[in-house]
Amino acid sequence: MIDVFKAIRSYCEANADPARAARYQRYFVEGYDAYGIDHKDPSWQASIDQWAGELRKGSVQDLIRLGRKLVQTGKYEEASFAILLGMELKEWHTAELFDGIATWFDGGIRNWGHTDVLCGELLPGLLLNKSAPLDKLVGWVASPHKYQRRAVPVTMIKLLKHFPHEQLLAGIEPLMTDAEKVVHQGTGWFLRELWKQSPAPVEAFLHRHKEHAPRLLVQYATEKMTAAQKQRFKRTPKKS
Repeated sequence: MIDVFKAIRSYCEANADPARAARYQRYFVEGYDAYGIDHKDPSWQASIDQWAGELRKGSVQDLIRLGRKLVQTGKYEEASFAILLGMELKEWHTAELFDGIATWFDGGIRNWGHTDVLCGELLPGLLLNKSAPLDKLVGWVASPHKYQRRAVPVTMIKLLKHFPHEQLLAGIEPLMTDAEKVVHQGTGWFLRELWKQSPAPVEAFLHRHKEHAPRLLVQYATEKMTAAQKQRFKRTPKKS
């Protein structure tokens, strides 16, 4: 088996475009270290197919180790390839892979872009095919890594049709006092999407937390409500 990490690095260096990378920096306030590769180039998917074929000569642990190494380089596309290879190797969508992905947040997954692709394209499938129970995802609310905590509500957006809504609400409850903006945004986004399907339990949930929940979280959660509806979730004015 070829050294897939070296092959990915060589591909990235050969296809780098600093001008393209510079155009996307403004979307990542915490930094964006990228090669600027054009993901629409046919060589992008062809390379993923080739690397996946090489990995298939080994085991899921080879993917997990490669992913951990790729996400820790700090290079945007290298971390992206870790996630894309995880998506490609569907035969390895197992409990072992779910636990392995959890380790990618330790010094690796460090922006909303990678987090949200994981949450939209890879993690939900691992929960829906019963590779991991929902409780394993919910356990991430105690992670020291803010993007791993954000992953809980954002992944749940894809689970709304498959799990009891009250169970999902209970899972994200610890995040209602989280200190990080990216978690406020992800949790509010989830509540907004859940409200579209089940307004009553979401409104009861928000009312219970309105005095202490971050205002940005509430703003996201109530974005689709009328002005009169939003008024119900404002904090009680303090007496002078």
